[in-house]
Amino acid sequence: MRGNDVTNSQYGSQYGSRCGLVPAPSGRAYRVSSPAANAMVTRELADELRRVLERFAIEAGFNDRRPVAIFFKPGVFGHHQLGRAADVYAVGGVGIDQWKRRWDDACRRAAQAVDPPTRQIITKTEPVNNLGWRLYKALQRYGRWAQPYGYPIQLFGPWTRSEGPWKYISDRLLRAHDDHIHVAK
Repeated sequence: MRGNDVTNSQYGSQYGSRCGLVPAPSGRAYRVSSPAANAMVTRELADELRRVLERFAIEAGFNDRRPVAIFFKPGVFGHHQLGRAADVYAVGGVGIDQWKRRWDDACRRAAQAVDPPTRQIITKTEPVNNLGWRLYKALQRYGRWAQPYGYPIQLFGPWTRSEGPWKYISDRLLRAHDDHIHVAK
């Protein structure tokens, strides 16, 4: 057996399924800042990402002159092998895990605030300023993600338990998505 025959037999379905895939697209109010190979997806998923990411970016105050950066990293399991999933690791140049830490810190500060006006300021400003949370909520509100029979809707991220459309997630699955947002179509 030649060297590439081993590769082709082991990974043949992964490489064979990549035919017809397109990179996650940039829009007017957002730009994909990662290499194209990081999110090679089906045309259907590309169209859904464009629709939802554009709406998110516009609602967050971005436009064609001042777009927000979206960074993908490639996934290796399940829907990723067929181009039916994408993983967002950063928005606005900040990692999803950093946005989540910022969110958790704001929730702690609000809970510890002794006066109601301070608590109200924190709880009103963090949802507006936290692009990671805003992106997750936009994906939840506007996206039409896969939900295979007997499985949860395919939107996972660090906010899944508290904010997601499917809150009952295993610790293992939650830990696997604590630094990125996964969507599948």
